[in-house]
Amino acid sequence: MQIKKLPLQVDIETKQILKKTISANRALANLNGVANTIPNQNIIINSLVLQEAKDSSEIENIITTHDELYKSAVDTSSISQATKEVNSYAKALKKGFKLVKEHNLLLVRDIVAIQAILENNDAGIRKQAGTVLKNEATGEVVFTPPQNQSEIQELLSNLEEYINTKDDVDPLIKMAVVHHQFESIHPFYDGNGRTGRIINILYLVLNGLLEIPIVYLSRYIIQHKADYYRLLQEARDKNAWEEWIVFMLEGVEQTSHETIKMINSINELMEQTAKNIQTTLPKIYSKDLVEMLFVHPYTKIEFLTNGMKLHRDTASKYLKELEKIEVLKGVKIGRSKFYINIQLYKLLKNKESFSINE
Repeated sequence: MQIKKLPLQVDIETKQILKKTISANRALANLNGVANTIPNQNIIINSLVLQEAKDSSEIENIITTHDELYKSAVDTSSISQATKEVNSYAKALKKGFKLVKEHNLLLVRDIVAIQAILENNDAGIRKQAGTVLKNEATGEVVFTPPQNQSEIQELLSNLEEYINTKDDVDPLIKMAVVHHQFESIHPFYDGNGRTGRIINILYLVLNGLLEIPIVYLSRYIIQHKADYYRLLQEARDKNAWEEWIVFMLEGVEQTSHETIKMINSINELMEQTAKNIQTTLPKIYSKDLVEMLFVHPYTKIEFLTNGMKLHRDTASKYLKELEKIEVLKGVKIGRSKFYINIQLYKLLKNKESFSINE
């Protein structure tokens, strides 16, 4: 089937869609407010980007563990290929966020740059025919994306215009349409799914719905993977756009609520840690020290010497003192000594619940 250019010539503002748009926007607004309660926003960004990178890559059967992923962010000396790919996803996402904030646009060339980081190559947009999308279980071809390079380029140019044109359609509705169109064009030899999921968050940032990239739908898609692929295809085959858009809006709403819980838990944990250090180690306590311990689950001396301008001996002393009161746990990775923020690590690793009391 031939992909039609945007905007769609169907009603994408049905009563059901508009109703779901209201609740999804409300959830996003609440998330923005809660995110601003974290004093150092790198705490949220670093934590959630790593989680999203893991979940998005898992959809493509690229599996790594939380432990290896967190370690690799501070030490890349010996990591698996899967972890390298997940790290590339995190780098691509951060690159895309930087480009959108700098230019206030999301262009095809930016999308190509993001995909190049993801795949660690410069293959670029497909030039050869033969790409098809298959049912993973049966091997049956379910969709054949455009095969001709000129058609792919034309559709991408149209998508770029749609992304960057301001109109009266709610950006959340357009995000669902943009995601579907990109996945249908399938412009790259590999990495289309992960690139498309990065585009989701960048589109929300571009339209001012999020100040920082902290809403990721990959976990929601994993939980509803069969529905995700079914609804993608039914929008193509049956023009079932209402079902597809409502599905994506529900994902935004659910993910926003889950992220709010996580941020509240991080805030609560930071407060508990601050009180603990203030009570037991008042001589080394500072607000900056607590924040530094939460920027990443793994801390090392250099984080304190660079971030807090401490002498190396002083930084080492602080970390050892924090290990004694079991805020941190020292581990050796290669030749380097790292200190795990025990409770933060448990919180981020726990995918089923964000409560730190469990």
